[in-house]
Amino acid sequence: MDSIQAFILGLVQGLTEYLPVSSSGHLEIGKVILGDGAEAGGLVFDIIVHVATVLSTLAIFYKEIIALIKGLFSPLAPANEGLSFYRRLNDEQRYILNIGISMIPIGIVGLCFKDKIEELYANNILTVVGVCLLVTAALLAMTHFYKPQEKEHISPLHAFIIGIAQTIAVLPGLSRSGSTIATGLLLGNKRETLAQFSFLMVIPPILGEALIDFKHIVAPSAEYLAEHGMTEPIGTIPLIVGFIAAFISGCLACKWMVALVKRCKLIYFAIYCAFAGCLSLYFSL
Repeated sequence: MDSIQAFILGLVQGLTEYLPVSSSGHLEIGKVILGDGAEAGGLVFDIIVHVATVLSTLAIFYKEIIALIKGLFSPLAPANEGLSFYRRLNDEQRYILNIGISMIPIGIVGLCFKDKIEELYANNILTVVGVCLLVTAALLAMTHFYKPQEKEHISPLHAFIIGIAQTIAVLPGLSRSGSTIATGLLLGNKRETLAQFSFLMVIPPILGEALIDFKHIVAPSAEYLAEHGMTEPIGTIPLIVGFIAAFISGCLACKWMVALVKRCKLIYFAIYCAFAGCLSLYFSL
C-alpha cells in the first residue's frame, strides 16, 4: 500500500464511519477499486484508521465526555428514599451504565466468535457487502416511515438492544452507526441524544480490539501476515497518512451526522446504500 492509497482509504473510513453507509463495507470496496496494493494493508491498516475515527469522536465530544466523567464520581441519592439502585444514579451515571450494557453483546461475540465471523465472508466479501448494504438501506428507510413517540432517555433495555444492533453490524456493509441509530429511532428514543450515544458506545470496543491486536500492529508475525493476506508489514508512512486522513475527515463527518440525525433525514442514505449494495452485488457476480 502506498501513501496515496492510504490517504484515499483514510478519507473513506473517516467519512463513512459516522455516516450510515458502512465504513467497513466502503473500505473493502475501496480496496478492490484501488487494486492489490491497497489490499496489502490488511487488518493492521483497518485497525489504525478505526482508532483514528475513535479519536475524532473524543475530539468532537470532549466536553460531554468530561461531564460524564465528573458525574460518574458524584455520590448516589440516599438509599432511605426507597429508590432502586438505578433510580439513585444521576444522569451521567445512568448514561455510562447504559454504554456498559450496550457493550455486552459485542464483547461476547468479539471474544468468542470473532475469527469464525471473519471466516464466513473471507472468500465472498463483495457479496456480503452488497447484501448488508441493502439491509442497511431497509433499516434507514424504516426510520423515515415509522416514527414512534419519542422517549426522553435511553433505558437499559434499549441500550442492550442497540448493543445487539452494533454487534450484528460487525458484518461489512451493515453500517454500525446506521444500525444503532435506526434501531434507537425505531424504539422511540430521542433523536437529540441518540447520535451521541451511538458514537460514544463504539469507543470501548474499538480501543479494546486495538489493544488486543497491538503486538500485531507493532511487530506482526509471519503467521499473522499470512492469515490476513499480507505478504509484508505495511509501511509506517502509509499508516500515518491513513491515520491523519481518517481523523480529520472523521471530525467533519461526526459533526455532520449529529446534525442529520436531529433533522432525521436518513432516507437519502437509504437510497445511496441501496444503490451501492446493488453495485457491489453486480461486481461480485
